[in-house]
Amino acid sequence: MAQIDLNCDFGESFGVYELGNEELLNYVTSVNIACGFHAGDPVVMRKTVQMALEKGTAIGAHPGFPDLLGFGRRNMHVTFEEAYAYVVYQIGALSAFVKAEGGRLSHVKPHGALYNMAAKDAELAEAIAQAVRDVDSSLVLYGLSGSELIRAGRRFGLKTASEVFADRTYQKDGSLTPRNDPRALITDEAEAVQQVLKMVQEGRVRTLEGDDVVIEAETVCIHGDGSQAVSFAKRLVQALHGAMVEIRAIG
Repeated sequence: MAQIDLNCDFGESFGVYELGNEELLNYVTSVNIACGFHAGDPVVMRKTVQMALEKGTAIGAHPGFPDLLGFGRRNMHVTFEEAYAYVVYQIGALSAFVKAEGGRLSHVKPHGALYNMAAKDAELAEAIAQAVRDVDSSLVLYGLSGSELIRAGRRFGLKTASEVFADRTYQKDGSLTPRNDPRALITDEAEAVQQVLKMVQEGRVRTLEGDDVVIEAETVCIHGDGSQAVSFAKRLVQALHGAMVEIRAIG
């Protein structure tokens, strides 16, 4: 039987600004919690960890660039040492909250621009992978399927999770269509569900050019900031169960 992890970025509120919908915790098996650099603050981090533990959801750190104003989505050119320190710092912060609540950190998934840049930049990917390995070699490293980040994680002896996206379109090289392209997002729920089923069951995805490319799908990212996020998550879970796909956290 095929199996898949469903993950969602979570805890991205900050101060008086509230983002996300906690109802998603009823459908996902893993959450990636913001660690204060692109979003999240200590109170939000603690509350989010508590909610995830209550639901039995696997908890991951979601480190990003130090860019609150840009929500971590702006490219930053940093040194190997800076990237390494940013990731260690953020994993450590979230891990402390998880430990204080009696839980255990399971994985790390970079956020936004850090994630996208590490998909293609081998040196940045190695800085992230080494940071994860040095903090806790049992942590699973999430990265874009077929990316430099997945390759770096494997070189450092980490368990990796190849991630695919339900609502993003793909290029012929297996990369995501850039967000500044009007065709980057899939807005039709039925189309997004069919894309996930194809990736999980066949290990292939249809590109914008109309070709199928091979892709490894171990975890699917569901974006939690859309108005229909919960209804889509429910629909996707029903479709996966109907296709006899087991939904479970990695590790």
